[in-house]
Amino acid sequence: MISKAFCSIQFLLVQETFRNNAVKKFWQHFHPYCSASAVDRMKFCVKEHWPDEILSRALEDICLEKSYQEKCVFVLVHALQSYEDRTAKRKLKAVDCSSSLMPRYQLMVSSVLLTTLPLSFPEILNVYFKKKLEELNVIMAGSYESDQLGNHEPFESNNASDWHCGMDIDGQEVSESSFLVKNIGKVVRDLRCLGFTSVTEDAYSSAIIWLLKSKVYELAGDDYRVPVLRCVKKWIQAVPLQFLHALLTYLGDSVDYDSGSSGLKSPLASRPSSFPGIGVPSEALVRWHMRLEYFAYETLQDLRIGKLFEIIVDYPESSPAIEDLKLCLEYTGQHSKLVDSFISSLKYRLLTAGASTNDILHQYVSTIKALRTIDPTGVFLEAVGEPIRDYLRGRKDTIKCIVTMLTDGSGGNASGTGNAGDNLLEELNRDAETQENADYDNHANVDEKQAWLNSESWEPDPVEADPLKGSRNRRKVDILGLMVSIIGSKDQLVNEYRVMLAEKLLNKADFEIDSDIRTLELLKIHFGESSMQKCEIMLNDLIDSKRTNSNIKTSLLKTSQTVPGKEEAEISHDILDATIISSNFWPPIQTEDLVVPASVDQLLSDYAKRFHQIKTPRKLLWKKNLGTVKLELEFEGRSMQFTVAPVHAAIIMHFQEKSSWTSKTLATEIGIPMDSLNRRISFWTSKHV
Repeated sequence: MISKAFCSIQFLLVQETFRNNAVKKFWQHFHPYCSASAVDRMKFCVKEHWPDEILSRALEDICLEKSYQEKCVFVLVHALQSYEDRTAKRKLKAVDCSSSLMPRYQLMVSSVLLTTLPLSFPEILNVYFKKKLEELNVIMAGSYESDQLGNHEPFESNNASDWHCGMDIDGQEVSESSFLVKNIGKVVRDLRCLGFTSVTEDAYSSAIIWLLKSKVYELAGDDYRVPVLRCVKKWIQAVPLQFLHALLTYLGDSVDYDSGSSGLKSPLASRPSSFPGIGVPSEALVRWHMRLEYFAYETLQDLRIGKLFEIIVDYPESSPAIEDLKLCLEYTGQHSKLVDSFISSLKYRLLTAGASTNDILHQYVSTIKALRTIDPTGVFLEAVGEPIRDYLRGRKDTIKCIVTMLTDGSGGNASGTGNAGDNLLEELNRDAETQENADYDNHANVDEKQAWLNSESWEPDPVEADPLKGSRNRRKVDILGLMVSIIGSKDQLVNEYRVMLAEKLLNKADFEIDSDIRTLELLKIHFGESSMQKCEIMLNDLIDSKRTNSNIKTSLLKTSQTVPGKEEAEISHDILDATIISSNFWPPIQTEDLVVPASVDQLLSDYAKRFHQIKTPRKLLWKKNLGTVKLELEFEGRSMQFTVAPVHAAIIMHFQEKSSWTSKTLATEIGIPMDSLNRRISFWTSKHV
């Protein structure tokens, strides 16, 4: 006679047998790894077929024991139902008892295994899935790349249906990849039957994420000249999603969107997207796709943010990496992470005493250009640029370096690799013209319908935005305006430019000033004509000097030819070019007394007299210490050419008169202090004269 008590006793016997035999034997397979030290566990992991073989064998043994016990439980259920059928008045209770035995058995199996679960078993599963997915990635990538000979970019082929054929587990074709996925699916199914569903899903999920992270690092690397985001997204569809599609289909978890048995659907169900080789995916696969893409975006974003300093150093060659970072940040919205990380890098690597002001400024300009691509609103540029501007305000040579960078013809690049003849100012002017033309085209070509569409897509400024700056002004990131903000006012920049221009013009050996005129015209556009008026007069002085020199030389030559008895000058007038300046419009020029040789002094006197005759009543006041002198020194068997200051020329020319001078006598002869003479003589001794 079979009773409920008898049923319970038999069930307890089954449970005890399963615990003492099957479970104990199952965990013994993994005991060597679980009891090993961390170093020894690493040795297990590098074994070729571990833990594949041991896991398959352990699952096979325990599943056979479980299958045998399930048959016993079925026999017990059948016997109990037969007995209750003969006892009609207790039929309901009997049915309840018999129908609950099998779920109770399944719950017992899961409970016993989970309560005796070693802490290291999830690690074993993780190693298993990592190895299998690595193997699958090699197989699939190899077969895929074999179809892409001559294609530079990986995962570019449109023949994505090849993947579907290779992963068709239930079809007639059995490829290497489908055989591997089928074995993985069998292991997953057995683990789920034993109650390890969540542990198994965590294991293969972490393995997929790990493989994806490795792929991102492999494709990205330290080469910033090639975009990688597109390749990563193609790889996600080509490997992990194909694997998950085949695995979910094998396990019966792939539910079609059109199936009505799925009950309530998420919003994703209303907008399925077609995947290459898969067609319309299941909702679970769509969730996996979104999860993997987000992780890929976040991983690449973190990688690029960590190397943002190096990327900006290489800008604009590294613009593909900047574009990838822009797309990642648009997807993740983690702009604050970029700001915090980059500011930290700037403080430790750039804003230090060892970095030159010129390098800091060039890095700042590159930062502006790069972040303008990432964030056209300029909100995050304001946050990143503030520490740089504060630091530069404490440097004494900041103004001079800014003016040099604006006008030196290197295109704003520290390496000086700008377009020939270009300076940062010309580059900024081109950018301004491009933006103005774009704005004009946008306003001219926008009809009423397009204007309405634009208004619907309008988005407010970020919460970090400065409310004092309008959106339109912020979109036009003014590099020159940011540079001026470092100095404090445009007047300081203009005055520094005026001083540097004067020094440059006074040291010129010719009158070629086309590039200076072009720079001045650009500065007038940005700062106004009134601010640059004195600089314009300085350039006009050089233009007038060139014309005056030509007239005076021609006049002196005619005089020497027409006046009878006129002795030819010791030095020809042709070698003298005078820069005639309007002293009221030039910055203060430091002068010092200098007595030039008599022949040179006579040459200057003749020139000044003829100038007075031509330009009456104007007279010349020579600043003899300024300018340059080209000399050729002849020695025994050789000659050397030099371009030196007038004081250096005066010193060496006195040695034509006699070969030896005392410092005191020579200093008196030239009219400069003795200590100054000794410093100037060191120039010639350094040249081995």
